[in-house]
Amino acid sequence: MPVSGEAASAGPDEHARTGLPDAGPEAAGPGPGAATVLHSLDGGVSWITLNRPEAMNAVTWDQRERIIALLADASADPGVRAVVLTATGRGFCAGADLRGAPAPARERVPGDVARTIRLGAQRLIAAVLDCEKPVIAAVNGTAAGIGAHLAFACDLVLAADTATFIEVFVRRGLVPDGGGAYLLPRLVGPQRAKELMFFGDALTAADAERLGLVNRTVPSGELEALAEEWAGRLAAGPTRALALTKQLVNASLDGDRATAFAAEAAAQEINMTTRDANEGVASFVERRSPEYRGC
Repeated sequence: MPVSGEAASAGPDEHARTGLPDAGPEAAGPGPGAATVLHSLDGGVSWITLNRPEAMNAVTWDQRERIIALLADASADPGVRAVVLTATGRGFCAGADLRGAPAPARERVPGDVARTIRLGAQRLIAAVLDCEKPVIAAVNGTAAGIGAHLAFACDLVLAADTATFIEVFVRRGLVPDGGGAYLLPRLVGPQRAKELMFFGDALTAADAERLGLVNRTVPSGELEALAEEWAGRLAAGPTRALALTKQLVNASLDGDRATAFAAEAAAQEINMTTRDANEGVASFVERRSPEYRGC
C-alpha cells in the first residue's frame, strides 16, 4: 500500500501490557527515528499506517495525536476523498501503550482518569466517527482493546483471515474504554456485546464477519488489494453525499424517528447544492456514467 516516511514523534518503544504475546523476533522494528505513523495520499485516498510492528502496533500517545490530526486533515482537504487505516506486521493495534504518554506533573486526584479517557481514547474514536470522509479499516492482524474499537469505529472493516479481535479489558480487570460499550451494542446487539466484553475471548476474523463486525474477510495477501479497490470506489464517489450519509447512519440509533427524518431532510437540502448531486441527476437523465468531483 502507498506509504511514505511521514512521521509521528515516537514515544518509548515498549509493548503495552495487554496480555498478548510480544511480536517476537520478526520485529526488528522500524528502527530508531523511523516513522511510527506512515502516511501518503494516492488517488484521493489518504493511507494512515501504524508502524510499530515490534510492539504489535500498541498505540502511543504520539501516534494517537498524529492519527487524530491526519483524520482532521482528511476532513478539511478536498483532495482527500477516502481514508484507509491499517498497520504493518502481525498486529493491527494491540491496545494502548501508555508509556508513550507525558509523565504526570502531580499525584493523581479524582477526575484525572475520566479526563484522560475523554481526551485520549475517546478523542481517537471520535476522530474516526466524525471524519467527513469514509474510513476503511484494513485489519492485518490482532486488534485488541482500543485497537479493536479503532477498527469498529471505521465505516467499513476489511480483515485478513489471520486477524483476531479481542475485548481485552476484562483480562486486566478494566472497564472497556474508547467507546466500546457504545460501538459494540450498535453493531451486534447487547447480548453479543456483553459476551465479548465479559469473557474477553479472541474472535477470529471469520466469526467477526459472521457477527457483522467485519464487512469482508480475505486471505492476508489479498487485503491490500481489496482495501485499494474499495477506497478507490469511494474516492470516485460523491464525497459530500457520502459524508452526509455517514452522519445520518451514525446518528440513527441515538434519536427518535422524527429527529432522524428531520436530519435526513436537512441532509438532502444541503446535498442538493453540490455539483456532484446535480451531476448525478444530469447523468441519469442523459443516460451516461456520472463523473463526480467530490464537491
